[in-house]
Amino acid sequence: MAKVENQKLKLLVLKDYLEQNSDPEHPVTIREMIAHLEQQGIHSERKSLYRDIELLMEHGCDIVATRGKTAAYYMNPGPLDLAELKLLADAVLASRFLTEKKSSELLKKLGGLTSRYRAIELRRSMVVAGRVKSMNESVIYNVDFLHEAIRVNSQIEFRYFELNRDKERIYRRGVRRASPYALRWDDSNYYLIAHTPEYGITHFRVDKMDSIQLTGEPRIQTEETKQLDLANYGKEVFGMYNGQKAQVRLRFANRLAGVVIDRFGKEIMLIPDGDEHFICTAELMVSPVFFGWLASFGAEVQLLSPADVVEAFRDSIEEIHALYTDDQCRNSSDERKTPIKIEGFLPEFSVHPI
Repeated sequence: MAKVENQKLKLLVLKDYLEQNSDPEHPVTIREMIAHLEQQGIHSERKSLYRDIELLMEHGCDIVATRGKTAAYYMNPGPLDLAELKLLADAVLASRFLTEKKSSELLKKLGGLTSRYRAIELRRSMVVAGRVKSMNESVIYNVDFLHEAIRVNSQIEFRYFELNRDKERIYRRGVRRASPYALRWDDSNYYLIAHTPEYGITHFRVDKMDSIQLTGEPRIQTEETKQLDLANYGKEVFGMYNGQKAQVRLRFANRLAGVVIDRFGKEIMLIPDGDEHFICTAELMVSPVFFGWLASFGAEVQLLSPADVVEAFRDSIEEIHALYTDDQCRNSSDERKTPIKIEGFLPEFSVHPI
């Protein structure tokens, strides 16, 4: 009776074997297939096995016969090739909102979409340990839950937290209410773009959200939400850090044109200003993250206007400068044996408005 039951499973066992043990670089012979079936308690003869392969092909399995002295077969590794699987695996590893455990689970599942040989190659090229990862195991389910809230047009309630130096959750303001409008992946983190009664359009890190519940009440619709341009939201908000919106004029060295286009999109107008610079105008959220972005280019960028933003930028530079007094620099230089030189960076910032 057991042999009869095993024979009924023959096609499924053969299909699984080809999926896991064959690919274009590793075809398997009829003899190897027979040996594997015998290990599973399934008797098979060469002639019947040819018919089994034909049946699998008739039902959609992409099985290819190789040319050579010995008949050998392999199953194509599905809709994703190895390069595409590596790309997806890299995205999993780069995603800070995923924990190390969840990343490892997803990589294992990606490996199950191809042969064991290619799965080994996939694992060898990926390293999980040491990357900055979320500590919130439920984040992937939060994302799915928020998509559902958007789909059914429901407000949500949730708790929001930060981590203290002991890595403990510190919750803010009890239960919050928001109208979710979109999820955005920015700088390897997931963010919920939502409307709240306190702040209007704002955003939250999904991995810092907890106890999310759908209220069943329709999302709030305002003029601000109706005019929300989700495509441009990421261009305006630096590092997903909220601030005051302003239209700023910036003067860049020509070599930074690619950086500006990457940041603001190919539609941004770059107006020549002499032979070595260009000027552009962008609407964005003025924040410490934006100032840090400007400072990273040293004297190769000049903030031109508006005057209040220029003044705020100057103040931020002076606050940082005040941390590095002459005495501190002198003490630091005594401890340093080798001078440090940062190529291409000049400490002078041009911040006067025009």
